[in-house]
Amino acid sequence: MKQVVAAMGIVLSFALQSFAVDMSSQINAATTKVLPQVVEWRRHFHQFPELSNREVNTGKFVADELRKLGIEVRTGIAKTGVVGILKGGSPGPVVGLRADMDALPVTERNSLPFASKERAQFNGQEVGVMHACGHDSHIAMLLGAATVLSGMKDKVKGTVVFIFQPAEEGPPAGETGGAPDMVKEGVMDNPKIDAIFGIHINAQTEIGKIGYKAGGFMAASDWVTIKVNGKQSHGAYPWNGVDPIAVAAQIYTGLQMVVSRESDLTRSPVVITIGRINGGIRENIVPESLTMSGTIRTLDADVRKTVFEKIRITATKIAESMGATADVTFDPKTPITYNDPALVSKMLPSLEKAAGKDNVVLQRWVTGAEDFAFYGAKAPAFFFYVGGMPKGKDPATAADHHTPDFYIDDSRLDVGVKAFCNIVFDYTK
Repeated sequence: MKQVVAAMGIVLSFALQSFAVDMSSQINAATTKVLPQVVEWRRHFHQFPELSNREVNTGKFVADELRKLGIEVRTGIAKTGVVGILKGGSPGPVVGLRADMDALPVTERNSLPFASKERAQFNGQEVGVMHACGHDSHIAMLLGAATVLSGMKDKVKGTVVFIFQPAEEGPPAGETGGAPDMVKEGVMDNPKIDAIFGIHINAQTEIGKIGYKAGGFMAASDWVTIKVNGKQSHGAYPWNGVDPIAVAAQIYTGLQMVVSRESDLTRSPVVITIGRINGGIRENIVPESLTMSGTIRTLDADVRKTVFEKIRITATKIAESMGATADVTFDPKTPITYNDPALVSKMLPSLEKAAGKDNVVLQRWVTGAEDFAFYGAKAPAFFFYVGGMPKGKDPATAADHHTPDFYIDDSRLDVGVKAFCNIVFDYTK
């Protein structure tokens, strides 16, 4: 009897392996067929970008394409967000797949035939608009996955939720948006998502490759504002006042000491950047006060808490030592993007099917931030990179994200499509 059971187990294991191989080959064939359309979609979105919370035409385009596939569509989520729901041929878990849709207030410098010429208003200024972070490719790859999976829906177990999110880059001043609003409006709850996955094109990762990391992957992003209060005086007699500019200079140096001398960087990275200092009205007047503000990046919750406290102590004590005062406020923006280790381990073979085992590489910490983290607070999550750098290019010479020269090679967007599709079948089998 034991021999019979063992034999049945071997047969079942072989059948499952055969099914997995067969599904992967079907995914590959379907993805090859849809790739030209994926590239065409990406170039359309690139040519006609829209800023955060203004993705009206982009959202309509996505919704129309999903409806053509027979997918249930919900619109107007978090202002311009779109959700597609694909019910498979048999019961099973619910898998979420997410792409972001917004562009940046950046004027494109590339000479591509589909380069953006769009302009818009952003926080009271007229700006150029560009997909300078690759969200155009994210939309296209997720639409490609929706196309492939809808054509195989009878073989899908459970439900797939396609999430097209606005405002990942952050909403305009005075507005809310992005993943926090998507979560508040129930995108993770109706239907309840069991696991969620997201991808990000990377201009420093070679095409055909996937980069991943278990645990903390992308940093928490928090803003800090420090108001330095001194005493106004004539610029010719600074000893009659307390110069907040001199105090701010010392605080700036002290903040960098928090990074280099007070943080255990072998545990996780810490970045403190002061990006703006506002104060003073005339060259010969020592101002009464000034405001300095910036961003904090951490990849560990305890480190994040400790860094906040060290910043507060550093700023207030330096100010006190110079006869001034400092008011420190923190504005938390985005939590740490955390990849569930068990989920990463389970889905790693799916990425290897999509890109080849040798092309799936361990990624280092990333001090950039991603609001995909808000979905990870509701369900196990896995966020990974897909390469967009031309083959053979030196990453050091590739234009960075959020810059006018940002460029990706869109010839291998099939890697992201295949990754999404293999994830769905492997997670639900």
